[in-house]
Amino acid sequence: MAGISIASRRNHIATILDMLTSEYGPFKEPRKLLPADELVFTILSQHTSDINSGRAYNNLMSHFGTLEHVAAASTQDIEKQIQRGGLAKVKAPRIKSVLNQIIELNGSLDLQFLKNLPVSEGVQWLTQLKGIGPKSAGIVLNFSLGLPAMAIDTHIYRVSQRLRIIPKSQNVDKAHVFLQKIVLPEQITNFHTAIITHGRQTCSAQNPKCSNCVVAQLCPSKTAFLKNHSKNNSNSDKLTRNRKRIVPHSPEIPEENV
Repeated sequence: MAGISIASRRNHIATILDMLTSEYGPFKEPRKLLPADELVFTILSQHTSDINSGRAYNNLMSHFGTLEHVAAASTQDIEKQIQRGGLAKVKAPRIKSVLNQIIELNGSLDLQFLKNLPVSEGVQWLTQLKGIGPKSAGIVLNFSLGLPAMAIDTHIYRVSQRLRIIPKSQNVDKAHVFLQKIVLPEQITNFHTAIITHGRQTCSAQNPKCSNCVVAQLCPSKTAFLKNHSKNNSNSDKLTRNRKRIVPHSPEIPEENV
């Protein structure tokens, strides 16, 4: 799809989203957290499942009550409460550091002002925080504040390359800018959910299930994968769908923590 027009790319994306939504949807609305809470949950979600990161977040908030108390706590105490999320020794100092950076820059942990900024300025404000990149910034702006901000994780990057939604040669940073421009604002949340779901359930990094893929007819990458798969075909490659329709990056948070 080299040299393709923006209009054609958008038509390609719209067709893919319609097919993926029919296959995996309808998608539940993501549970909204306050922006600073979403930022903490994003840190906890790194290199672990949504279930484990949700449990770690719940433990953290049940113990401390507020993020202000988390910011004031010792790194060791934070680490103890988030053990269930994995990599606690890395995530605990990062959480404490990010929360205190926000307080230093903003005077409080209330980040609602970001909703009144252009998306690019919101991303710029969040990425000044040490350890927060464009993906985490996009998640906060999109999931918490409902802004049309793109957040590219490993699934979105992989699937978008395979389907040539983005040029195959683009790195993640360029892909953020490209997709923010190409995907229509009203499509971004659905794009995030649909593409991640497809990446998790069908278009995996290793041995994607091309023979069961609803968008295979639109995929320039399928031929190579199908050729490789035919060499060691097995019944274990059946498509399994998440019947609960779990929305990516949408923790099950008890009502008292909402």
